[in-house]
Amino acid sequence: MRVASFLRRPAVRVALYVLLVAYLASGPVNLAVHQPSLGQALLVLPIGVIAFGACLWVTLHKTTPARDALLLVLALVGGIAMHLIEPYTGAAFFFMVIFVAPYRLGLRQAIVLTTIDITVFPCVSLWWGLEPSAALGMTAGLAYSAIFTYGIWHFYLTRQQSAEVAAAQAREAVLSERTRLAREVHDVLAHSQSAQILHLEGARMLLKEGGDPALVLDRVERAVRLARAGLEETRRALDALRGDELPLMERLERLAAEFRVTTGATCVLSIEADLDKLEAEARLAVVRTAQEALTNVRKHAPGASVSVTLHHVGKWCELEVRDDGKVTGTPVQGAGGGTGYGLVGMRERAELIGGSLTTCAEEDGFTVILKVPA
Repeated sequence: MRVASFLRRPAVRVALYVLLVAYLASGPVNLAVHQPSLGQALLVLPIGVIAFGACLWVTLHKTTPARDALLLVLALVGGIAMHLIEPYTGAAFFFMVIFVAPYRLGLRQAIVLTTIDITVFPCVSLWWGLEPSAALGMTAGLAYSAIFTYGIWHFYLTRQQSAEVAAAQAREAVLSERTRLAREVHDVLAHSQSAQILHLEGARMLLKEGGDPALVLDRVERAVRLARAGLEETRRALDALRGDELPLMERLERLAAEFRVTTGATCVLSIEADLDKLEAEARLAVVRTAQEALTNVRKHAPGASVSVTLHHVGKWCELEVRDDGKVTGTPVQGAGGGTGYGLVGMRERAELIGGSLTTCAEEDGFTVILKVPA
């Protein structure tokens, strides 16, 4: 990080650009200087200028891959021509093509161009009749430069991919947390508000029909108590989100008692499981599923009796909420919005902890079965 920060400084970048220009310009200048006449110098100088311009442009400006490939080929061809005219004057362009190719071309194209680069140089050198040891030494330098460049490129690519993966994981974590919060908000509000709507709707009907004020008051007082219970449940949900332990037995007993008080129907609770073996997320899933299932009975099957059973089945803890289907009231309209998010939320909770949720509608009632690891 310190090296990257150092290289981003304006003065350092300007110095690097100046060195790059000087390095690339040295070859064309030497090519022109070594010519026996001014005419010959002016004749061969455009080769160096074209190679210089192509190499400098592709280094400083990222364009389309096709244009970058053309510019690198021009730089390499110019370097080869300069090396044919005057040995080693095109060496800078051989190295620059190797340094730039991985970052401007596709991997296959870059490897092909680099291979041509490293192969052509010794061939031209030997054809020129240069000392083999010098030609091979320069070729080895090109090969080492290629290994170094592709190593740096691979490191850069891996780091970039790791950053993208980390960003994707962060987005997924945020989305997962939002979904979890949405489930908690739905479970708490749908449970408490649907019961409140049930009582307030009853009070409204009694007032509309001129019913006994005492009964109306009783309905309103029940709604108030449910509102307070909903606030307490919201606080418990916040505690659960913070990772506090969940008193599962007490919560299930309160849900059953609240169902009896709210509906006047029977709710039998049977617990035959070792609750200490359940993880916190599993306990939360059991409570929320029982809560949502009882809420759905109040909304869609008012007056029906319910049995809530929690027991072990092998390595699983199974929660079964079953109503007898004997509806004695009118299904509540508008409670919970009718979006179907409750079943979705229950199923999501189960799947997130490696469990499952199944529902079954029969003539004698509706059953919700949750299985969580025990």
